[in-house]
Amino acid sequence: MSIQRMFAAAALAALLLAAPRTPAADNPDVLRLTQRLVALDADPSTGPMAAYERLQARQALDTLAATRSSQRASSLQIAEQRVEIAEIAARTAVIRGQIDTLERERSQWLVEASRQDAARARQEAERLRIQAQIQAEETARLREQADLDASARQDAETALDGVAGAQSAKLKAARQREAELARREAELMGGNPPAPTPTKPGTKKP
Repeated sequence: MSIQRMFAAAALAALLLAAPRTPAADNPDVLRLTQRLVALDADPSTGPMAAYERLQARQALDTLAATRSSQRASSLQIAEQRVEIAEIAARTAVIRGQIDTLERERSQWLVEASRQDAARARQEAERLRIQAQIQAEETARLREQADLDASARQDAETALDGVAGAQSAKLKAARQREAELARREAELMGGNPPAPTPTKPGTKKP
């Protein structure tokens, strides 16, 4: 038994002992209903609740204690109803308080969940931004490398064209030199110079 409940029971016992010994004070119904109110007062959860309903219940018990036997039945019924109303009102207030507490906790959880969702969304957006930046840098690098490769190929093709042109010029000069030598040889021999023999491109005369 809690200390508050013990004090309430002791207070009830003191009131009963101090009260004059009357038939109404010995009424078991009054004692039974009074104990229910005392228990309601002693409960830490219901003690502060339903003060008005408990006052009405006590007034009904006072009326029952002072009522004559001819009207006791109706007074007992009213007192029982008042005590039951006080109990129900107190427990309802407790439940409402618990519901309010749960609602506040739920609201706090929702706010915290929203904060966590927002934080995760920001982290995901930052991750995607970094990933897009990396991809953009990689694309730019590949594009630059492709431009360098294309420039290198162009330089190589130009160099090959230059080499081919030089080789062609050397071949043409060699053929002209060969024809000149043949002409001179024919002049020395006193004959006509032989006609130049056409050769296919890319072949050498033996």
